Order: sequence, then structure tokens, then C-alpha cells
Amino acid sequence: MALDESSRLQNIKGKLECRAKIMDGIRAFFVDQDFLEIDTPLRVPSVAPEQFIHPYTSESWFLSTSPELQMKRLLSAGYKQIFQICHCFRRDEHGRHHNPEFTMLEWYRAGADYRQIVADAENLVIFLAEKFGFGATLTYQGKEIDLRLPWPRISIRQAYNDWAGWDPFADFNGQRFDDDLVDKIIPHFPVQRPVVIMDYPKECAALAKLNGYTNIAERAEVFIAGLEIANAYSELTDPYEQEKRFKSEMDEMIKTGKPTCWPGKFMEAVKTMPDCAGIALGVDRLIMLLTDSSEIDEVIAFPSDLL
Repeated sequence: MALDESSRLQNIKGKLECRAKIMDGIRAFFVDQDFLEIDTPLRVPSVAPEQFIHPYTSESWFLSTSPELQMKRLLSAGYKQIFQICHCFRRDEHGRHHNPEFTMLEWYRAGADYRQIVADAENLVIFLAEKFGFGATLTYQGKEIDLRLPWPRISIRQAYNDWAGWDPFADFNGQRFDDDLVDKIIPHFPVQRPVVIMDYPKECAALAKLNGYTNIAERAEVFIAGLEIANAYSELTDPYEQEKRFKSEMDEMIKTGKPTCWPGKFMEAVKTMPDCAGIALGVDRLIMLLTDSSEIDEVIAFPSDLL
């Protein structure tokens, strides 16, 4: 029998108290490194056209799927190190690890690349684990996770060749790529260590810089205990390449009847955006790890299915 609302909220009070302390810890980590905390709108006239991210409309505008475009406009205006904790909204995001409204942490460094920004993520997790008394070992769902640095790096090409039996760079198939990531790649990650998977096909990174003249995008994702925690890029700063990729994404979206929009002010900002790197980290999932919670509903006061 389902708990009534009052009982449920009382049961998760301890985790919500931990959540508040984790938020404070995140802010302390970035402020100590001279990052500026900024605040961008939740309701925006355009979002990045990405065929696998489905936004909510708000009259003729959208609820933000990510603060990325606005944060990069700040980089173009000369900001060097910025971070933000905000709510984001995406359709079709339901499940043990998903809620259509969720909390995102994003940060950007001018003059950095994806390797440096992933190192930030490692150091943030270590900082929070030590702050909450875990030290170098975190226990999650009965499994001990060794957080000592550096965390293992695995290339996408190696992972798919070894565990899925094909090379996504030679013959990319988006649906097969996504299915195999869930069914064949993630299950092979060592449960006792965080894992960083790196260097995606360009088709999987609409806003990431390519490595030289290759089809390898400088994108990395951080997984802990099988949970995708963070997604990092060396940011694409070529306005012509960005326009080409967005138009390609929009063509695919139009084929399937998805709404499209053109982020004109962002595209203007790309023309003066410095070399930089950024990362998006799922705060709710990080809180799940630090509070040993198996479902996202345990760390959110009012998940969408209980509103």
C-alpha cells in the first residue's frame, strides 16, 4: 500500500536535509576556485535543436532543457569561470533515475578542454565524499566504490569494439548505439570504480569540438555505479560548423514532427566565444549516490508523478 504524502515526506526528511548540505558543498567547491555563480531564465524563446532531447513548450517559448546556450553567451562576453545550479525540463524523462523536472549543475571554463573539466568533476565528487565522511570509498547499494584518482578512462571505440562487437565510427547507427550503450557497454563497467568514457562519434555531440580533422568529438561522460553522472565537452566554437550541425539536427526533427527553433542570439555569440569547456552534472543522481538512494524519488520532495 502506497504511503500517504505526509508519511512519505517524513520518511525522506533526512535525505532532503542531506540534499541541502550537498548544495551548500557544491557552491563552496566552486566559490573557493573563484567561479562566479550565475542565474539564467527557466523560460526561454529557443533551445538547442537536438533530436533526442524533447522540450516542453510554454506558449510560444520553451522551458529550459539546459542553461548551456545562455551560459555560453556569458563566455562570449568575457566571463572566465561560471557555474549554475538550476531546474531543467525534458519530456519523456521518467523512471528510477529520471524525472521530467530535474536539477542540473553546469560549469564552464574559458581556455580549458574536456579533460580539464572532467578533472573538475572528479575533484568535486572527492570533495563532497570527504565532506560527508566517506573518504576515498563510497558505499552505494551494498557495493564499495573506490574514488581514488585518477578514474579509469575508456574510449568509445574500444568499448564498442570489445563489448558490442562493432565500430560506431566506421558505420554509425544512432539507435543501435543507444541500445548497446545500455545493454552491452554500461554493464561491463567495473562496479567498484567510477568510469569516464571518452571520444564520441561526431553524430553524438552536436555542440562539441572535433579532435582535429577527425570524426571524433571531444565529449566525455562520467559514470558511477552504472549511473550517468555528468556529460562534458570541449565546446564547439566554429560558427559555420555549429550552423551545419544544428541544421542537420533540425532536418531530422522535422522528419519526425518534433518542434524546432533557431537559437539566433546564441549563434551570434558563437562567433566570439573563446576556446572553452563545459559540463552538465545531474545533481539528483549525485545526491542519490551520496545518500545511498536507489530511486530519484527518494531525493526529490515532489517528483512529477506525485504532484
